[in-house]
Amino acid sequence: MSKQEKQQAPGDGIRSLKSTPMFRAINYELYVRPNKVIMAIGVIAMTGCAGYILYMRSKYESMGFYTAVESDGSERFKKKVSKWSE
Repeated sequence: MSKQEKQQAPGDGIRSLKSTPMFRAINYELYVRPNKVIMAIGVIAMTGCAGYILYMRSKYESMGFYTAVESDGSERFKKKVSKWSE
């Protein structure tokens, strides 16, 4: 070991491997420590979006709408109609 190389220990992961600066720039997430604040904000945002989608779906279903698939493959909300009421 002519160079002063850092000894590899278990748990060092990909940071301990030799790599090019281009590889480090492209795969930035592999070399950065996790930021718990940003991670928490992301989890809250994703949970909020999923909750809003579920809320809107339940709101439409409680109003008597259902998801219908059209012949071209698109989905639309249609009002439930009973054949007995005609």
